[in-house]
Amino acid sequence: MEKESIIEAHDLTVSYDKKPVLWDVDFKLPAGLLTGVIGPNGAGKSTLLKTLMGILKPDSGYVKLFGNKLDEVRKKVSYVPQRESVDWDFPASALDVVLMGLYAQKGLFKRINKADREWAMYCLEQLGMQDYKNRQISQLSGGQQQRVFLARSLAQNASLYLMDEPFAGVDATTEKSIIDLLQKMKNDGKSIVVVHHDLQSVNEYFDWLLMVNTRLVASGPTSEVFTQELLEETYGGKLSILSQMAHILKNLEIGRKEHEKI
Repeated sequence: MEKESIIEAHDLTVSYDKKPVLWDVDFKLPAGLLTGVIGPNGAGKSTLLKTLMGILKPDSGYVKLFGNKLDEVRKKVSYVPQRESVDWDFPASALDVVLMGLYAQKGLFKRINKADREWAMYCLEQLGMQDYKNRQISQLSGGQQQRVFLARSLAQNASLYLMDEPFAGVDATTEKSIIDLLQKMKNDGKSIVVVHHDLQSVNEYFDWLLMVNTRLVASGPTSEVFTQELLEETYGGKLSILSQMAHILKNLEIGRKEHEKI
């Protein structure tokens, strides 16, 4: 039985200063999956998420979420922008930031109660940040800030999560905790779309891929579309550099292990 489509994009074209960043993009995304969006820098990955969220208006085409316009289902959607786009000097504690995630559900003028605080603490605990609840967000490391921002998104208890490079600039331990959480969310029936740049972890992390380079190169199960041919079409000449680097790193690792045996 075919899964319900949670996102539909039809003939989507988006421009900056009259220069197309996305061109004639058309796809349907099944519900209940962990989806990766990959492509080279400047390919339109972040633009795609911003368009799905209504932050950018398309020149042509349209988007449906849950079969409806965004305004009709906004409470069911959570968006995590790139960490660099957030003002981290804003005077708020980690707990305050997570509680802000509840306003979308409660409304701005409803008071935060004990149950809300307990839920926000639970969300911080899911990302190992409960001991930092009273720490000012500006005093946290980049990885800690990312965890708090993801806890804020989790607090919204949405059905669809759009995340723009949640693994960027975090250490391996933080990345492991984030992907474990995303897998748990997926198993709980959530749908998650992640802009991602590390090709080496794509097979391990994602059920489905959107491969983008201004136009949509491919959309489908990772096992079917994550191929050398489609990667070359997506990345062009840049892929050979990525492949060479991966090959060099692999050889260095093999050499190190061989040396340790001596």
